[in-house]
Amino acid sequence: MTRRVAAFAAVGLLPWSVVVSGGETTLVFAFGLVDPDPFLLTTLPDYVFAYTRGLPEYLLAWPLGVCLYVGALASAAVGRLTGREDHRITAGLLVFAGLTQVSFAFGFARQPGRYAVPVGTVTLFASAWWYEWPALRATLLGPVE
Repeated sequence: MTRRVAAFAAVGLLPWSVVVSGGETTLVFAFGLVDPDPFLLTTLPDYVFAYTRGLPEYLLAWPLGVCLYVGALASAAVGRLTGREDHRITAGLLVFAGLTQVSFAFGFARQPGRYAVPVGTVTLFASAWWYEWPALRATLLGPVE
């Protein structure tokens, strides 16, 4: 596994959003929600299939972002294995995954006493820029002299 694919995988292990509601903090990861005190883990499948019925649509931005992120990770991994990858797809999926966290945070910001900090947006955008921009620049602008 290259450093690039490992870096993309590591983004999934970092918190994507930090939600504060009523003085309580919840960490939103790609794999689930973590309430630190007392410790409680709600996995992504539990959230999607058991808890989303009747909830506002902005709360579905997080699972959508995870799907986009998994697509980017798969694109990078398959590109590594086959030697063929369209970096525009990988970068686009990372950027769109980051934008979902902005939508998620914006939904919380519209409610009094609740907010979310979209940390994942920064890490997803930074990953796309750091690892994909050189290939995108070469594709879009030609070789740098």
